[in-house]
Amino acid sequence: MHSHRQRLQSALLTSIDCKRRLAADEPQLGAFDRAVELVIQSFRRGGRVYVAGNGGSCADAQHLAAELVCKLTSPRAPLAAEALTADAATLTAIGNDFRFDEIFARQLQCKASHNDVFLALSTSGQSPNILRALDYCQVSSIPSILFTGRGGGRAKALADVSVIVPGDDACQVQELHVVLYHTLVACVESALFAPPPVRRQKNRAPAQ
Repeated sequence: MHSHRQRLQSALLTSIDCKRRLAADEPQLGAFDRAVELVIQSFRRGGRVYVAGNGGSCADAQHLAAELVCKLTSPRAPLAAEALTADAATLTAIGNDFRFDEIFARQLQCKASHNDVFLALSTSGQSPNILRALDYCQVSSIPSILFTGRGGGRAKALADVSVIVPGDDACQVQELHVVLYHTLVACVESALFAPPPVRRQKNRAPAQ
């Protein structure tokens, strides 16, 4: 009778457990520190962040890029970021004329420099197009970050910084990726922008 409610409760408790495990994982917290610093250094050099992923991680890549270009909470200047998943014409052209494995690496070849950062989102760390993009970054001295799960797969050896979250399925991993990239944006905003001034209301004269 309450199977739907029980499934929701189970999902919530599993999500909470994964978050607690990540919160206590010192190596991964340290990796997150390094990832944030890479992004901050890139923006200070005038660089930009390129983001990519597949499926749900494709949507997350666009979400992250939007948070950087627009804002997370308070108004501020835009930060240069681009999701390599957003241009359907480019994606389908590369996939058709070359291979689907090349859809991110080929874009990086004509856009990214050593001042930029590539941030890959992969729940498994095994996606061929993510591996190809990270490999390109490695040989081209472009700093790279990986947010992943399930032990990191082959991708963790290719990224400069890998944050590997706990969780056995894509849903759990993607939920934690949202926390990671929201927090990353918050940290970047805090480092690069002064907090907005507090508006003080003028004391009004009492009514006569």
